[in-house]
Amino acid sequence: MSLLLGAFIIGLILALVALGVFISFRIYHFPDMTAEGSITLGAAVAAALLVTGHSPMYATLAAAGAGAVAGLITGVLHTRFKINALLSGIIVMTALYSVNLHVMGKSNVPLMNVTTFADQAAGIAAQFGTEKVLLFGREAAIRDLTLLGLSLGLVILVGVLLYAFFRTHLGLAMRATGDNDQMVRALGSSDGVLLTGGLALSNALVAMAGALLAQYQGFADAQMGIGMLVWGLASVIIGEALVGTNRFGYLLAGAVFGSILFRLLVAVALRWGLDPNDLKLITAVFVFAALVLPGSFAKLRRRLSAPVSGGSRA
Repeated sequence: MSLLLGAFIIGLILALVALGVFISFRIYHFPDMTAEGSITLGAAVAAALLVTGHSPMYATLAAAGAGAVAGLITGVLHTRFKINALLSGIIVMTALYSVNLHVMGKSNVPLMNVTTFADQAAGIAAQFGTEKVLLFGREAAIRDLTLLGLSLGLVILVGVLLYAFFRTHLGLAMRATGDNDQMVRALGSSDGVLLTGGLALSNALVAMAGALLAQYQGFADAQMGIGMLVWGLASVIIGEALVGTNRFGYLLAGAVFGSILFRLLVAVALRWGLDPNDLKLITAVFVFAALVLPGSFAKLRRRLSAPVSGGSRA
């Protein structure tokens, strides 16, 4: 049960990565590689603040702000200096590796002796007077259930805020920038400013996920961002296949569900005896399946629903 609850918690935390990737890749159609560096930046900033005695909430919000700055720089490189979108993200991602090492002071920062949001959840759980409860016939730790509830509440709050924001005039203008930037310019708005703001928002969410993940795992590491962009993109693709519609609210929810399902698949693979060294390999296989299977199923449905032609001729 602890493995299952842990998979749900990590899936919810990384759902913030999926939401950030959804903004950059789906709304703006911008291949933003900055996410690989900004998730580690969020973990590094949070770890550096936590070890100096700052509160988990302050450290998490500061991490989100640092991620927003990283996305802002990527947007400026692309819009002001006319650097290719992919190269802009790669430049910032590469620079962030050194920045993260400077922020942490070393390649790995343990958080065992500081108060994290996971410790605060444990404090809340201690008020129930028991450490374990029965859940679906199995014992579950109150601490894990509290963490799950807090993570779920945070993701729901972020999702609702994003949905509300993208229904405002500014949010609709940002969505329109991804669909037709020429129309936005014709209406007198700056598509460059809107794009830069969207990338800042995207990387703020990714960095927040990094801060929460570091606090949950108990350490921040310079290598923890490797493969996270693929994770986020796969979650978005799986979510789109799950919801089966282009309605904005459903797509946001789908990204969250996709992240949870993706993590559950990884947890099942580990439970079946997968070597942890093969984790990136199985992740790549899941991503490949997420990219190929929806299109294959769509073709199969079209073939099955197509009218059968033929018959005898007189």
